[in-house]
Amino acid sequence: MTFKRVTPELSVSAQITLNDLQHIKEQGFKSIVCNRPDGEGADQISFAAIEKQANNLGLNCHYLPVVSSKVTDDDIKNFENIVRDLPKPILAYCRTGTRSITLWAMSAPKTYSHEEILNLSQKAGYDLSGVIRRLKNNGETQISKADFSYPIVIIGAGAGGVAVAASIKSRSPESEIVIIEPNEIHYYQPGWTLVGRGVFTPEQTVKTTASVIPDGVKWLKGAAAAFIPDENLIIIDGCRTVKYEHLVVCPGIKLDWHKIDGLSETLGENGVTSNYRYDLAPYTWELVQNLKKGKAVFSQPPMPIKCAGAPQKAMYLSSDYWFKNKVINNIDVEFYNKGEVLFGVKEYVPALLEYIKKYDVNMNFNHELIAVDGKQKIATFKVVNGENESVEKVKFDMLHVVPPQSAPDFIKVSPLVDENGWIDVDQSTLQHKKFSNIFALGDATNAPNAKTAAAARMQAPVVATNLLYARGLSKYQAIYNGYGSCPLTVELGKVVLAEFGYGGKVMNSFPSWIINGKRPSRLAWLLKEKLLPPIYWLGMLKGREWMAKPEKLSDKSD
Repeated sequence: MTFKRVTPELSVSAQITLNDLQHIKEQGFKSIVCNRPDGEGADQISFAAIEKQANNLGLNCHYLPVVSSKVTDDDIKNFENIVRDLPKPILAYCRTGTRSITLWAMSAPKTYSHEEILNLSQKAGYDLSGVIRRLKNNGETQISKADFSYPIVIIGAGAGGVAVAASIKSRSPESEIVIIEPNEIHYYQPGWTLVGRGVFTPEQTVKTTASVIPDGVKWLKGAAAAFIPDENLIIIDGCRTVKYEHLVVCPGIKLDWHKIDGLSETLGENGVTSNYRYDLAPYTWELVQNLKKGKAVFSQPPMPIKCAGAPQKAMYLSSDYWFKNKVINNIDVEFYNKGEVLFGVKEYVPALLEYIKKYDVNMNFNHELIAVDGKQKIATFKVVNGENESVEKVKFDMLHVVPPQSAPDFIKVSPLVDENGWIDVDQSTLQHKKFSNIFALGDATNAPNAKTAAAARMQAPVVATNLLYARGLSKYQAIYNGYGSCPLTVELGKVVLAEFGYGGKVMNSFPSWIINGKRPSRLAWLLKEKLLPPIYWLGMLKGREWMAKPEKLSDKSD
């Protein structure tokens, strides 16, 4: 890791890891301040884990989470007090370091002039010209003049953002597009299930963001924070503003680890793991190999979540390993689901129940994980039975957790959302219901489809077509039928390929004589292991819409 010195007392950095802490100690830092809320990223180490190891090294730790570009007067005052009181020198970190240095800049005018603040921040590698304008404007971000202006702006360089940019470029090569994204790493998250079974290495699921940005598309490194749609304006970190003509919003989903009491403090140790985090999927595989007897618990939170089949995929693949290594009879496998059914599309349930029987899994419905005591190895569930609620404590030797999930914080407080905090779009066109020059796709929308990469693969060309139609560059509009796919890995070498659209309608991509999605299939496993990764990297992210051509809605020539 690298840190940027701002003053003799304060340095800032991007997200740190557990492996960085010894280096931080050796560099002479006495204190660490975390300005990043837990759950912002799929590779993010929780503050509780950082604090535990930092304290063991004799470092002071303080948690002051700030939503990107939502720095309030209270945040500024709290940061000022923390920096004043903690032993120095101090290292403050967030996702990129921008929030931390912004907090410093907003609290620094008592000590430094505006020009000195700007100069110190520039030397540290941060452009805080927008922050200086805010300081000069009595703490308000100026929106009368934008720092950047682009015809098409895309929020997020995940699967949806990169795919829709590539789809637009494939249809209209001259289109000027910018993607706003703070992260330097892009993950193939569907691969993490197989990392948790030792089929993939973590490194096979990673590329740099720069390498996946489509040719001819600009990357503005930063985090979107606020929307002013009546002004066609976005505020990003550093109090910078971006003007757009058309906007595509695809920020992904937030993992709410902190909603399960005690979970953040024990993730990655004490037998507690999750394939929903990049750094933890290898730990899943380690636990699976080492468990010879005892109780393995797998949890599924309330919907909606991304890849609703992933909680049980982990269970099937783990159980398959124990079955093939002849220890399954010594392991009590338990599945605790907040929902009332094993899988939401009934046509696929019979095949799954065969594996539930094969692995002798005990299924528990209407159970929501609410707390984890890692040291005592106890998981606490809230049980709902009609109008009655109770609490059930379960001992475990291995616990695979899937956290509750929600739209990112800056989305939830924006004018783009419905009453439940999801981006409010027409489920067929993916155009915003109120702001016609805004489109959205991926996990943060309120379209009632499965939140999967396969859904984003189908949504991207629909959004590209409809955005270009709105710009007068397409003759027709397109519709999204709700397609999503969930390759349920029931054992090593076999997959139940669930494909369905709105209302749970089965939507097979292949004739049943090739792949019968209602039965476990070796060809479906081949698709999952060998074909889907290159389809993702070389097809979806490159604008090659293999088996994803959008359905036409209307034609201007009609």
